[in-house]
Amino acid sequence: MVLAMGLGSPELWLIILAVVILLFGGSKIPQLMRGVGQGVGELKKGLDEGKQHIEGIKEDATKPPV
Repeated sequence: MVLAMGLGSPELWLIILAVVILLFGGSKIPQLMRGVGQGVGELKKGLDEGKQHIEGIKEDATKPPV
């Protein structure tokens, strides 16, 4: 819908940035970005742990019974 009004990607990002600055203020943005970065780091860590768990299950399934 926004693209139909003639706004491209750069304009859309500028509008989003302006709204974020209005909502949080300039001093809160570094804290907000730090929290987002920590959240992304935790997500990657969880995904890696899940992959390791799945690999362990696959290895156990391929071992012959004793």
